[in-house]
Formats: sequence, structure tokens, C-alpha cells
Amino acid sequence: MTRSRVSANLGRMADFYDNFLDESHRLLRTSCRRFAEAEIRPHVHDWEEAGIFPRELYTKAAAAGVLGVGFPEELGGSGGGALHQLMSLEGLMRGTSTGVAAGLGSLGIALPALVQSGDHGLAERFVRPALRGEKIACLGITEPGTGSDVAGVATRARREGDHYVVNGAKLFITSGVRADFMTVLARTGDDPHGGLTFFVLEKEMPGVTVSRSLKKTGWWASDTAELAFSDVRVPVENRVGPEGSGFKTLMRNFQTERLALAAYGVATAEIALEESMRYVRERKAFGRPIAGFQVTRHKLADMATQLLAAKTLTYQVATRMDRGEYVVKEVSAAKNLAAEVALAVTYEAVQLHGGMGYMRETVVERLARDARLLPIGGGTQEVMKEIIAKSMGF
Repeated sequence: MTRSRVSANLGRMADFYDNFLDESHRLLRTSCRRFAEAEIRPHVHDWEEAGIFPRELYTKAAAAGVLGVGFPEELGGSGGGALHQLMSLEGLMRGTSTGVAAGLGSLGIALPALVQSGDHGLAERFVRPALRGEKIACLGITEPGTGSDVAGVATRARREGDHYVVNGAKLFITSGVRADFMTVLARTGDDPHGGLTFFVLEKEMPGVTVSRSLKKTGWWASDTAELAFSDVRVPVENRVGPEGSGFKTLMRNFQTERLALAAYGVATAEIALEESMRYVRERKAFGRPIAGFQVTRHKLADMATQLLAAKTLTYQVATRMDRGEYVVKEVSAAKNLAAEVALAVTYEAVQLHGGMGYMRETVVERLARDARLLPIGGGTQEVMKEIIAKSMGF
């Protein structure tokens, strides 16, 4: 069964989702998908095995209008809201590598603080070049001793005249190995939340070191780093916003990051389902296609049902974000549900593929190992549940 025929069979479900979209969303999704199918998918296996994708992919993505989605046009972006960002990520995932999508998308978590600061100098020096694909950006939050609890950030920035002196370390930093600059959360005061401030550190600054490139279970094609900062002198003009503004900025941007992770989960499940539908029509056992067995059809029905629930919730949350509604509980729920569905659907996809599902040459094998990060990244599943519970009054 061809991929085009599988996509046609899923068309009615797509029509249901399209009720959330207008023509600009559909056109963006199509253009990003075409970019991924032309520029990523033919090379993705080699890039995964190499553990990195070519740097020129950033400039290609910028030229195709992929990198600027969600950023103001006056800064070189292409505008759009949460649903547009959702469409761009869905399209990019058609390359079948969450690592490539996340690597290209690291500016999506590194730049918002700079944009929101309203600092023209920061925008010209860092935002514009990143949106053109000329500079790679990363976000530095997590530390060796601090994960989802950002109040425990220990990296410290001490003011000395026209500079801050930064000391500390960051861990699990997507695009950190080859980033040209990094948006780093550091402690400028003792208050657990009010004492946090963002700074832009540049790779060439003395004292900035990539301690190691990390090897991961999945997301192989995205470089992931441990960074160290030793007496790094950072000009005051590289401070993002006033001192103490970091926590509020981070909490606002966490919602966009969590929506992106929900998008990865939904796209992962959708592609895994499509691959499985095609495979069970082709693969024979006991003299007939395995699609002819009831157990196979029921697995596919369960996978489709789970996908429908996760994708509908994710689209609805993005729609409400675009309306300016407060959806912290809902986006946390969408992230958790999409992650759970991605894990469940890829598990069944590997099972339906049998031995081939365990081979690195197959799409479902890659999707399955990539999916394991989704309940961890951007705030763990347990932290999301705490957020939901607190919003319920507990």
C-alpha cells in the first residue's frame, strides 16, 4: 500500500482536524512538509547515524520560510501564532526525525526572551541572523543539579561595572555543541524566582566551553551538549530585560515549548500509524496480509483513536492560545497526552512491523526511540501533573 493511498485513507480524519485551520495554516503545513520531504527525509538515515545534520540546512530552512514562523515580520520572521507554529512542526516532522526538527527549532526556545525584551540591539545582533539561518541559537536552563525546578538554578552572574561575570554549567542543551550564541538563565539574586535573569552568551567569549557532546537514546541527529562557564565576562548590553525578570519570561515561554513537544508527539503517532497501515497491507503471514487478522485491525483502531484524542486536544489548546486565553493547565495536559500517545502508538507500530520494527533502517524504530524523550523534555510528566493538580485546587 503506497504512502499516498494511506494518506488518502486518513483524509476524513484530516478533514476533522482542518476545522481548526484557515487557509494560511494549511498552506504553511504543506510548504513545511514539502521542505521536509525534499531536504530532510532522503538524507535522514545518514544524518542519524552521523549524529548531526549539515549546517546549511538552517539557511535552506530559513529561505523556505520555516525558521521564521511565529516571529514578528519586523524582525525578519514570517509572523503567525500558535497554530501556525504547530503546522510548521507537523510539516518538519515529515522528515521522520524529531532530532532534526528539534535541532532546526532550537531558536524557537532560545529567541522568544530576546524578542519579548524589546531590546533593538539584541534583536539586530542575534534574532535577525538566527532567523536567516546564519547563526545557531540554543537555550541554557537545565543544570547538572537542577532539572524541571528552575528555582534551583545555580549558574551565577555577578555585576562588575559594565559586565557580568558568569560561572556555572548547563546540561542537556539542544544545539549546544555548535550554537553561535546561547540564551542562558543565571542567578543575579538570592530570591529563588525573583533572582533569575537571562543573558546572551556568545561562543567565542573566553570561558565558554562545550564540556562534552552527549550521546542519547534518541534524537540522534540533534547535537546535545554540556556547557561550562568559567569567569565569562558578559557585557551589560547582553542582559535580556531587567534583572530579576528571567523567571516570568521563562514561565511564559514554557507554554510554547510544551505545545511544541505536544506537536512532536502528535506527528510521531500519526507517522507511525501511517507506516503501520502501509506495512500490514504488504506483509504476509500464514498465507495472507497481516491486515486480515482482527487483532491487527483492532490495534490500528486503538492507535487511530489515541491519535484523534491527542491531536484534537493539541489543536484546541493552540487555538485558545491564539485567542490569548490562559491555558497553562490545558497545554500541560496536551503535552502529557501527546507524549503518552506517541509512546503507545510507536510501541504498537514496532510490534506490527515485527523484526523489521527493531531495525534501524525503519522509520518506526527511529520514531519509537525519539518518542521516549517527550514525557521528559520541557518539564517532566510528573511536573505537568503537579501543574494540572494545582490548577484544580490541590
